[in-house]
Amino acid sequence: MAMEAANGSETPQKKPRRNKYASACAILASMSAILIGYDIGVMSGAGIYIQEEINNVQLEILNGIINLYALLGAAAAGRTSDWIGRRYTMVLAGTIFFVGAFVMGFSFNYGFLMFGRFIAGIGCGYAMTIAPVYAAEISPASYRGFLTSFPEVFGNGGILIGYISNYAFSKLPLRLGWRFMLGVGAVPSVLLALTVLIMPESPRWLVMQGRLGDAKRVLQKTSESPQEAELRLSDIKEAAGIPLDCNNDVVQVTRKKSHGEGIWRELLICPTPAVRHVMIAAVGIHFFQQSSGIDAVVLYSPTIFARAGIKSSDHKLLATIAVGFCKTSFILVATFLLDRVGRRPLILTSIGGMILSLIALGTGLTVVDHSTPNHAPMWAIVLCITTVMTFVATFSIGLGPIAWVYSSEIFPLRLRAQGASIAVGVNRATSGLISMTFLSLSGAITTEGAFYLFASVAAISWVFFYTMMPETQGRTLEEMEYLFGRYAGWRSAAKELEMKRKWGGGIGVDNVTITTN
Repeated sequence: MAMEAANGSETPQKKPRRNKYASACAILASMSAILIGYDIGVMSGAGIYIQEEINNVQLEILNGIINLYALLGAAAAGRTSDWIGRRYTMVLAGTIFFVGAFVMGFSFNYGFLMFGRFIAGIGCGYAMTIAPVYAAEISPASYRGFLTSFPEVFGNGGILIGYISNYAFSKLPLRLGWRFMLGVGAVPSVLLALTVLIMPESPRWLVMQGRLGDAKRVLQKTSESPQEAELRLSDIKEAAGIPLDCNNDVVQVTRKKSHGEGIWRELLICPTPAVRHVMIAAVGIHFFQQSSGIDAVVLYSPTIFARAGIKSSDHKLLATIAVGFCKTSFILVATFLLDRVGRRPLILTSIGGMILSLIALGTGLTVVDHSTPNHAPMWAIVLCITTVMTFVATFSIGLGPIAWVYSSEIFPLRLRAQGASIAVGVNRATSGLISMTFLSLSGAITTEGAFYLFASVAAISWVFFYTMMPETQGRTLEEMEYLFGRYAGWRSAAKELEMKRKWGGGIGVDNVTITTN
């Protein structure tokens, strides 16, 4: 070592290991996504049996209405989390969903079942909004994409559990089976509420409340080194408008900052160019995630397989379970690629695969539809089943997780919770629209026509992401407003130089390139 020092060379440093405590916190928070995932998956199979008692329009409404109810939870989640914190908002989400699942499991008519879905939908809206926000705020920048993708991982796991629940309870009497399928959803909500209580609060929320000492202790546990903890705390203090030389454990902050007042004006009425770009990107990515037809495939996969020529209910459920395994497997692949490949390459590749899969699925269904009844070519049936798998696989490797990762990391600190709630609201509204109209749309323009329409929307989304989506890999949360401002072309040369001085050697932003005009 002395010889190396004399020669002016440095001993290569090992890449720091991921912080296990931060990883555990993000994973536990992400478990809340199981709730909405389970509900989507279980309704796919439960609908087969519920349909024996209701008509197609009622089934469409039953499937999709929870997404509209989730709008209420999503709209309230941002403000609630600014008031009581990210952690207790997740506890509230689990409690509300537990009540909803309990009511659905004991429903005795269609109206009571709808009431249960109303309650569960509010819980889902809360969970879907706050879990990615917490995961992003607790994670170091160097592998934030990995940890923030876990809500999508657990969401897919919830869908798979729902599919398995369908098959497990399908042997029970008709009126009992679907009630068990829906009622079992209360179990993960209880586990969620209990596990969240052992997690720390978000350090960024603590700073917004003036609790600097508590925030510093959390950052020391969730950072890779004491130096990184200090740097993260300084960045958060600057973003929150707290003097960097303030070392008190508790400071006074205005009610406007600590309770998120005046946020809607900054987001929607008088946004800066950077915030406007952030809003367009966040809302756009959630709109296109759902308008590409993913919930139509997940919710109505038994119907799609029936159209493809599979008649047995058991075979349709088993094929649906295979879809769930495929979707969950590829989301795990995506978690390891997000911080290596980056957001832009993954999402553009993902959407390209989705477009090809939707076109091929529409073509296969067209061949089956124009064949003699019960004599469709085997290759067309195989093509339909295969392209459903490739569609969910390509969705899960990019657009699925990145929508949640991206929208949870790009908003400025003070706008993050309520900005994310707007994005999730758009997500749920679009999902509800697709879920509640797919059967009617298929009847109007045929099932294959519906998938050709989804392919067209996916093609438009590719252009949107190519032109509107800057790469955020490796950037800190506090850097995002500067990044989007520069991408929108509004920052001055002085700001550019300031950014270069500030971030050029910062932890987790080694790949940042700053240019001036």
